[in-house]
Amino acid sequence: MKPETVTESSPEPRPAATLVLVRRTARCPLETLMVVRHAAIEFAGGAAVFPGGRVDASDLTDGSEDDDEAFKLAAIRETFEESGIVLAYEDAGGEMVSKARARALRETYRLAVSRGELAFADMLRDERLRPATDLLIPFAHWITPPSRKKRYDTHFFMASYDGDHEILHDDGEVTQAEWISPSALLSGAKSGRYKLVFATRLNVERLAAFASVEDAISTVRNTPVVTVHPESVETPEGRMVRIPADAGYGGEFFLSNDPSSI
Repeated sequence: MKPETVTESSPEPRPAATLVLVRRTARCPLETLMVVRHAAIEFAGGAAVFPGGRVDASDLTDGSEDDDEAFKLAAIRETFEESGIVLAYEDAGGEMVSKARARALRETYRLAVSRGELAFADMLRDERLRPATDLLIPFAHWITPPSRKKRYDTHFFMASYDGDHEILHDDGEVTQAEWISPSALLSGAKSGRYKLVFATRLNVERLAAFASVEDAISTVRNTPVVTVHPESVETPEGRMVRIPADAGYGGEFFLSNDPSSI
C-alpha cells in the first residue's frame, strides 16, 4: 500500500470551521442542518455539507489562527451566511435571538457579511449581541489530504438547537438548506438525490448512530477529538482511505469515490 505524502507543492491547509447543528422534532429524535453547495463551486460543488467555511481574519479574537473562539465564531458566522440562523444572545436579558430578530438581521446584514463588506463580529457588536460559542462542542477535526488542490484544516463543532428561525439559503454559494435525519440523508445519497463527499459521509454516519439529540450531545461532550489526516492508499480492492482507527468512525479503511479535485 502506498500512502500519500506531503511534498513541496502541497498547499498549506487553510483554517476552517463547520457546525453540526442538531435538533429534536415531534417526528424525529435527531435532525441535522445541511446545505447544498452551488454546483459551479470548485471545491465540493453540488455536495450536501454541514454549514461551514474558512476562518476569516475578522473572526480572530487574539490575532492567532489557532484561537479556538475564532473557529467557533467562524462556524456561527457561516451558519448565518448559509442558512440565516443566528446563534447569538441578546446583551440585554441574555435570551437567544428571536425568530423575528433573526429575520431582520438576515435581511439587513447577511449580504454584506457574505461579501466581506461587514465583519460578522461588527454586526454582533452594533446589534448588541453575543455569539453563542458556549453551545458549540468539539466534534471532529479533519485535515484535507496533501494531494488536493485546496486543503482545509477543519474543526467540526456540534450544537443542539431548539429555536424556530427560518432557514433560507443564500442562493449564492448555497442553493438549498434543510433539516434532515441522518438516515434519510444517507438513503438519499445512495439513491443519487444527494452528493456526499467522504468526510461528510462519515460524519453523517456517525450522527446516524445516535439515538437522539441528547444522546449525541452527551456522547460527543465526553469523547476526545482525534485529528484525522486521511491517507489515500491503493489496495487489491481499489483505492481506499485510511484514517485513525480511534477517531470514532468504526474502522480504519474505507472506500471513497471522491474525485481528486475535492
